[in-house]
Amino acid sequence: MTTTNDSTAGDASAARVADIQSALRDAGLDGWLFYDFRQSDPLAYRILRLDPKQFSTRRWFYFVPAEGEPTRINHAIEQGKLERLPGRKLIYSSWQKLSENLRDALATANATRGPRIAMQYSPENSIPYISRVDAGTIELVRSLGAEPVTSADLVQLFEAVWTDDQYQSHVTAANNVHDIIQEAFAEVARKIKSDEHVTEYDIQQFMVRRFEEEEMTCDGDHPIVSVNSNAASPHYQPSAEKFSPIQRGDFLLLDVWAKLKSPGAVYADQTWTGFVGEEPKDEHVKVFQIVRDARDAAIEFVRENVKAGREIKGAEVDDVSRGVITRAGYGEYFTHRTGHSIGEEVHGNGAHIDNLETRDSRRIIPRTCFSIEPGIYLPGNFGVRSEVDVYVSDGDIEVTGQPVQTELVAILKEK
Repeated sequence: MTTTNDSTAGDASAARVADIQSALRDAGLDGWLFYDFRQSDPLAYRILRLDPKQFSTRRWFYFVPAEGEPTRINHAIEQGKLERLPGRKLIYSSWQKLSENLRDALATANATRGPRIAMQYSPENSIPYISRVDAGTIELVRSLGAEPVTSADLVQLFEAVWTDDQYQSHVTAANNVHDIIQEAFAEVARKIKSDEHVTEYDIQQFMVRRFEEEEMTCDGDHPIVSVNSNAASPHYQPSAEKFSPIQRGDFLLLDVWAKLKSPGAVYADQTWTGFVGEEPKDEHVKVFQIVRDARDAAIEFVRENVKAGREIKGAEVDDVSRGVITRAGYGEYFTHRTGHSIGEEVHGNGAHIDNLETRDSRRIIPRTCFSIEPGIYLPGNFGVRSEVDVYVSDGDIEVTGQPVQTELVAILKEK
């Protein structure tokens, strides 16, 4: 007897498969082959809306052709796996039968020659977020006459595109994060002016408490609060055991990310910098202005191209931002990508703004969001990063968390 919940889940799965098939036809691909062994591909679970915690010890495949009925391939001792997904079921015990079943499934692609099949694979590992299928499985699929191609752009459609509710959750989170950053600067000023001892860890925990008050979470990964040479280490984080004091004359960086505590909520991620005094040092101002200009150049490049309806890739945006810093003579000190996709995880599965760490050739597509966060890090001295979030709508962009930083904050200057 089918329960109401099973029926509802089945309807949702059928609708998901229909969406996948539509995306495959738009992309000119013959099918999408999902594969997992012991939770090796979390993307497969997310895209197919499977429980990632389900018990799984054997290989499974799920093939969705661009047209027609999908195929589930399960081991004999785990026949219930994928039961809620639509399609026929093929069972194997031996490796020979697995290959036979896989050949049978791929033959449903209805291709005149070797079918072009999307898989969670990235040629030359250029996009590690997508490289979930091992080389041996790719070799197996090729041996059966299919041509695996990267699913990178397809994954974006199902992992990085926001709903209206997610957009609204981001706007709320972005406004809250912006306000909490300003409150953190004010808290530093209050303590310094009162001659109270204050540390990086104190300010980090101040912001964590504010997250709780605003019903927000950072999933236990707390904000970056770093002074002076600590700010020259991009992922430095204070802790209860490791921190530096914050004192007059210090350079201070705050990198803050959080999302609402509601299902499906997405992150906001912003970085501001300031000087613990009335007038920032000339070197601080100079480096900040270069970073700010690199940020703004990337934003304008995206805005101009989105408005014009031109296709751009994450790597191209990185080139624009990095070019500003390189021409200013600080290229060797910009040691990370310009930005990352933002979703339910702070580092999401859409296009990253990256042509340094990886060669991200994914298109920037509507209803996705990413950070723009160039930086200059001078070892033993200080580091500057300026981070904003850019949401791409249909025909325009929005920089959330307004107003964005345009000048280095003089933390002790009277307002």
